[in-house]
Amino acid sequence: MAAPTTAEVGTRVVHRRYVPYSHAHYAGNLVDGAYSLGLFGDVATEMCIRTDGDEGLFASYSDVQFRAPVRAGDVLEISCEIVRVGTRSRVMEFAVHVVARGEATDERPGGAAVLAAPILATTATGTVVVPG
Repeated sequence: MAAPTTAEVGTRVVHRRYVPYSHAHYAGNLVDGAYSLGLFGDVATEMCIRTDGDEGLFASYSDVQFRAPVRAGDVLEISCEIVRVGTRSRVMEFAVHVVARGEATDERPGGAAVLAAPILATTATGTVVVPG
């Protein structure tokens, strides 16, 4: 028997994650766009566990937008909000914001700073399904 749902429009989950330099994929320490999509999967999994007692399964993404680069050395805030609740489906809006960024120099190889204003890097809408 499935757990009763507590999924409601407006429910939010937020994760924070440091992007290690081992994830740099391109010149300039850029990270590939799939990295953000993987983070969306992680935050959606927590959402489904909290609201439906199940990890859920991603059914689709729509309107994925890569708005600014994500780089190794960034600290990211990944958010997920339920915008529509169906019988078994949950439509969620996702965002990745860069909240801190590495600023390595020869004098400060581990230099980094919290950004004055977060940078919106990636957005998407996704649909997950949970057991009925």
